[in-house]
Amino acid sequence: MKNIFLFIICFLNLQIVSAQKTGILFANSEMKRFPEAWQLDHGKRLYFGYSQGVGCTAMLQVWKATGDRKYFNYVEQWADTIINDKGEIHLYKVETYNVDYINPGKILFDLYKETGKEKYKLAMDLLVKQLKNHPRTHEGVFWHKLIYPHQIWLDGLYMADPFLAQYAVTFNQLEWIDDVINQFLVTAKRTYDFKTGLYYHAYDESKQQRWANKITGQSPNFWGRSIGWWYMALVDVLDFIPQNHPKRSELRTIIQDLADTLPKYQDKNGLWYQVLDKPDYQGNYHEASVSSMFMYGYAKAVKKGYLDKKYLKIAEKAYEGIMKDLIKKNTDGTLTLTKCCAVAGLGGSPCRDGSIDYYINERVRDNDAKATGPFIMGCLYLGK
Repeated sequence: MKNIFLFIICFLNLQIVSAQKTGILFANSEMKRFPEAWQLDHGKRLYFGYSQGVGCTAMLQVWKATGDRKYFNYVEQWADTIINDKGEIHLYKVETYNVDYINPGKILFDLYKETGKEKYKLAMDLLVKQLKNHPRTHEGVFWHKLIYPHQIWLDGLYMADPFLAQYAVTFNQLEWIDDVINQFLVTAKRTYDFKTGLYYHAYDESKQQRWANKITGQSPNFWGRSIGWWYMALVDVLDFIPQNHPKRSELRTIIQDLADTLPKYQDKNGLWYQVLDKPDYQGNYHEASVSSMFMYGYAKAVKKGYLDKKYLKIAEKAYEGIMKDLIKKNTDGTLTLTKCCAVAGLGGSPCRDGSIDYYINERVRDNDAKATGPFIMGCLYLGK
C-alpha cells in the first residue's frame, strides 16, 4: 500500500513538472511561429491588439517563471516599436471607445517597472483617460464599444477591469477599486442564468438588439470562450482587490459558484464545448480556448487560495484532455494547439445573432492567441 501511495505521489509530481515544461515549450513554439510579437494570433500588421496582449501576458509569465530574458525582450520589442516617446500608441483611436484596446495595456506594468521608460507610464495614462470618459450603462458598466451601445459583453470585463484595478493599486488611485467591483457585480447580475448556473455572453440594457431577449436583455446562448474570459477576469482582478475590501468576498463567491458549476459541462475527456450546454448539438465541438481558459482559471484560483485544492483535479483533467485531443506535435519539435475558434461576437452587419448555429459555424483555426496564451499560463500555474 505504501509503495502504491508513493507511486501516485511521484506520478502527480511528474505531471506537474510536465505541465510547466509543456507551457515553456509552447511559448517557444509560438516565438518560432511568430518571430515578432505583433504576429501572434496570425497578425498581419503592427497593432496594439487584445489578442497580442493575451499572448504577451503569457510570455511575461514565462519570463518570470524561467528568468530567461528572451521572453521579456520578445514583448518589449513589440511595445517599444508600437509606443512612441510621448506615450502615443500606433493606430490607437480613442474615439472608438473600444475596451479591446485596454487589454494589451496589462503588459506595460512589467515593462515600465523593468525598463523605467516613461513612455510606458504615459501609454497607461492614455488608456485610463479613455476609461474615464468611456460610455457606460446606467448601472456603471463600460459599453463594449461605442458602436455597441448599451451592451455589456463578458469579454469586456477581462479586457478592461483587471488593467484598471492594477493601475489603481500601482499608482495609488484606489478610488477605481469600487468602480471595478461594481462592474463585476452588475455584470454578474445581468448575465447570470439561475437554471444552469452559467452566464450569457452579453446583456443589452436597451433590449433593442436583434439578439437580445426583450424581457431580460440577455443574449440567447452560453458561448464557452465568453465565460472563459469572465472566469479569467474574476481570478485575475483579485490580485489587486485589497484583502480587507468589504466586497472582495462577493467576487470570491462568484468564483466558487462557477467552480462548482463548470464541471457539470466538462466532457469526460476533460474538455468543454464551444456552446457549453449543448454537447449533443450537431456540429458543436470541443474548443481549445474555453478549455484552456478554464484550466488556467482553476489552476490559478487554487494556487492563490481562492479555491480548495480539490479543484485542481479539474484543471489537471483539462490539461490531460488538451494534450490528448487538441495538441499536435510537429516534426520540428514545436507544438500546435488545434480547434481554436478564431472569433465570435454579436450584432454588426451581417447580424451575428448569438444562435447555436452561429457560434459553431464561426471560423476555426490552429494557434489562436486567445487559446494559446491561456494554455501557456495555465500550464505554468499547474507547475507551481
